[in-house]
Amino acid sequence: MEVLNDILGYPNRKIYQNTDFFSFSLDSVMLSNFVTIRLRDKKILDLGTGNGVIPLILSLRTDKPIVGVEIQKSLSNLAEKSIRYNNLESQISIITSDMKDYVTSDTIEEYDVITCNPPYFKVNDKNFFNEQEEKMIARHEVCISLEDVIHTASRLLKNNGNFAIVHRTERLLEIFDLFRKYHIEPKRIQFVHEKADKPSTLVLLEGTKHGKSGLKVEHPFIMYMKNGTKTSEYEKFLLEVKHETE
Repeated sequence: MEVLNDILGYPNRKIYQNTDFFSFSLDSVMLSNFVTIRLRDKKILDLGTGNGVIPLILSLRTDKPIVGVEIQKSLSNLAEKSIRYNNLESQISIITSDMKDYVTSDTIEEYDVITCNPPYFKVNDKNFFNEQEEKMIARHEVCISLEDVIHTASRLLKNNGNFAIVHRTERLLEIFDLFRKYHIEPKRIQFVHEKADKPSTLVLLEGTKHGKSGLKVEHPFIMYMKNGTKTSEYEKFLLEVKHETE
């Protein structure tokens, strides 16, 4: 069923979702706030944009052109519908394409900033065959691997451009290796914990193409206290996100 919702913390950004498909998550909201956007950055790209949540949020941080690439037509249609609803057609464009096919002579080294909230799980995950197709493609590396994502981002990124990704912490070493294999130097990292006494399950990582070595480790993001209530840090995050829209 298709529904129109507020984006978490952004009451003046509406987004169309289909409850039968894979809906956007807090991961995408956190990535949208984590990525660095400099004054000199002129073009932004979101790979695997889904229903367009990251471009919609980034449009509140910059007035520069944003492109979202999504392989699933059902999701790119929702993204385009949300863009029209929010009157952002002049800033955000959606391309229905496999991100690997988006790499052409016209797009190589075209972007200053690239974001991606990719599929987290390899296809040998035990739940792989139990999911509806749209969810399966969004969650599992069916159409693209982690290496494909990072290689594609490197090819599309300008020299000294930034690439930011959100992923499961258990795959961090793999991500580090692939960043450096494709000439993206890790520059900033933030670990996300559900609770302070629990291991991190999510990580935000940003790298610079042909950047100098030197990694900044941000303060860990803790979401909930032991009793299940939101931490002051999480409450502040939601409040700051809300204030950006006012």
